[in-house]
Amino acid sequence: MPVKFNRAVAAAAAFLSAPVLADYHVDILPPATPIAQQIYDLHFGILWVCVGIFVVVFGAMFWSVFAHRKSRGAKAAQFHENTTIEIIWTVVPFVILIGMAYPATKTVLDMKDGSNPDMSIKVTAYQWKWEYDYLQDGVRFYSSLKTPRDQIEEHHGKGAPKNPNYLLEVDREMVVPVGKKVRVLITSNDVIHGWYVPQLGVNQYGIPGFVKDAWFKIDKPGTYLGQCSQICGKEHGFMPIVVKAVNADDYKKWVADTKAKMPPPPAAEPAAQVAAAAPAEDPNKKWTVDELKANGQKVYAANCQACHGAEGKGTPPAFPPLAGSKVANGAKGAQIDLELKGKPGTAMASFASLSDSDLASVITHTRTSWGNKGGEVMPAEVKAARK
Repeated sequence: MPVKFNRAVAAAAAFLSAPVLADYHVDILPPATPIAQQIYDLHFGILWVCVGIFVVVFGAMFWSVFAHRKSRGAKAAQFHENTTIEIIWTVVPFVILIGMAYPATKTVLDMKDGSNPDMSIKVTAYQWKWEYDYLQDGVRFYSSLKTPRDQIEEHHGKGAPKNPNYLLEVDREMVVPVGKKVRVLITSNDVIHGWYVPQLGVNQYGIPGFVKDAWFKIDKPGTYLGQCSQICGKEHGFMPIVVKAVNADDYKKWVADTKAKMPPPPAAEPAAQVAAAAPAEDPNKKWTVDELKANGQKVYAANCQACHGAEGKGTPPAFPPLAGSKVANGAKGAQIDLELKGKPGTAMASFASLSDSDLASVITHTRTSWGNKGGEVMPAEVKAARK
């Protein structure tokens, strides 16, 4: 046999060996909820039905081609209709479709049955993070990408080593108890997003002005990863979802610890929603300009750098430069208002979820860097603008 052929066979055998295949896992992730299990079973059930149809149809076709080829003296039969065959090729596909449609319909109905939940969590999507509001337990927080920017931004092919859960890690996880039916109410604050966690069998749109619901019931403790499934802008790939399932006692402890770290309900009027969204901070801390600048660099790197660039040059026209901009060199109030409310119709989202000190820090950073002469902004000025 040719040497090249022998080498090709040896390479194929090596690739198909167990040690090599052990490094690759191409399959649906193991289901963690009853709905995900139904989807998993449906997928493989219908897959094997399709494989069976393929084998029968193409097997019959190839057998007919080879068994009745002209070289063997076969002559084509001449006929125009056969009622029996026509009935068979109508009834058999109909029965197969009904056999697949029934379990699929049952699964869809089960997916939509969010009645009698043990707990409800409102999920609000933002560009580019998630807000979780535990309606019964009074817990509320934001969840953002945790992967450091130096791992994401490579310069000339050189970047920091990637974490095992690169782009799938968050600063705060959604924590839920095992064995409880959790209903998620999903909406969006800006554009259409998608809350997608494969192992939970949930993929639901978050649409501005609408609330869509889904549910899951996790069977065992674990951490389950997901991502935004709808293209939502420049940072779409940086909106991971992490759901952590724990036992009942650990969940109660987590709720107690989280509530202890939350600020007391604000005394502002109900209409002051922007003020209520700000996280807690020490109201007695006196910030120096140097402290604001130092903190502002960190806040800018985490929230602004992806669009406006490390040097504030941006990528016009979608992301205008901050270096030498009229906003960063203009009135403080105008920039504070822009940061709190965003700018509809553009990629500039609201950053009202940041604390007063973080907003003051990042505004100070932009107004005193890259040759800008706008001057510093104090947390008290941001706090006053929220009212």
